[in-house]
Amino acid sequence: MARHLVDRSSETMAWLTDHGVDWEMEPPHVGYTAARTFIDGVDLVDTLVARVEELGGTVVYDAEARALHETTGDDGRRRISGVEALVDGEPVAYEGPVVVAAGGYESDERKRTVYYGDGYDEMTVRGSPYNTGEPIEMALDAGAAAVGQWSGAHMSLIDGNSPPARGGANRIDGYQYCVVLNHDGERFVDEGQDARAHTYARFGRLFFEQERHEVFLIADARLEEYLWPQGPSDPVYGDTVAEVLAELGCDSPEAGQATVEAYNEACPADGFERFDPEQLDGTAAAGDLAPPKSNWAVPLTEPPYVGYPLTGGITFAFGGVGTDTDARVLDTREEPIPGLYAAGNSVGGLFYDNYPGGTGLTNAAVYGRVAAETAAEEHDPSVAGGAAGEAPADD
Repeated sequence: MARHLVDRSSETMAWLTDHGVDWEMEPPHVGYTAARTFIDGVDLVDTLVARVEELGGTVVYDAEARALHETTGDDGRRRISGVEALVDGEPVAYEGPVVVAAGGYESDERKRTVYYGDGYDEMTVRGSPYNTGEPIEMALDAGAAAVGQWSGAHMSLIDGNSPPARGGANRIDGYQYCVVLNHDGERFVDEGQDARAHTYARFGRLFFEQERHEVFLIADARLEEYLWPQGPSDPVYGDTVAEVLAELGCDSPEAGQATVEAYNEACPADGFERFDPEQLDGTAAAGDLAPPKSNWAVPLTEPPYVGYPLTGGITFAFGGVGTDTDARVLDTREEPIPGLYAAGNSVGGLFYDNYPGGTGLTNAAVYGRVAAETAAEEHDPSVAGGAAGEAPADD
């Protein structure tokens, strides 16, 4: 699955371009390992919806899938032949192959508690509040295999004042160069253990599991320029670390002051001169510091100090239905269920324990296209072989 995703990613980007997506190259921000393309999410959806309608497709709003429709073919095999839905509160039946592409179960408070543990019903949902997993359950009820890491998820560190849902990015990047403290005023993680792209999606869980689901980022005047705050919080400034922590609401500001002083003593005196934000610079704190600081160990000695509140927010869950590389949903015998396909975060098995930045949208684009192509070809073989930029009629 992962290899196929990588192999088809470039052609999928070209295909999206042919269908009107306008990309903007964005130079790498400090701490990012690569340049990336950028497009506003609303603009992306609007562009693709307009293209679907231009090709003769229909987008139905205020619609809720309620059940999959199963039939038995002449060969005695059951197949998925449609979906029963509510549209504007009225029952509607749609016939044809079904693609499950409705996100994961991350927005459901009960499921977060079941799969992640006590307190996760309180976690911020970074995206849609409607990704509650019912379409996945419908597929499982139809015999689909449950695969992936159901206890895992993309949980990003985010601004502590983010809204409960639909907050978007809301990250504060540059945390890897700084110190992060909990309400006891203690460090609890090696902030600089790896590049941002390899830690932000799992640090959120670690931050959320601290007392009151809240931690505090502290930087000094020299490091502030390397922060990229994208959330609603204003920076809090002070002449001392304790002053900043007190203003942020930390329970133990004096303990936090002592922690930062001990951290400073463990950092190399020339840490800022050796500081290289563009790579793992190997500038580590002394070996007896616990937790360690493996890279970017710069002493925080230049006031004013600055701080932000942080927490964890869930982006998407890692569990879902099993599919093959043609996006056909597989049953518990690893056989395709005729008429049923899946893509995006409704599919499990791609991510475990962590997440490489940017692959979620790539997954949705690649396998969303694959699912549509496979469903269209199996429903009507005459559309087989649609090339990039030449979408099949049902694509």
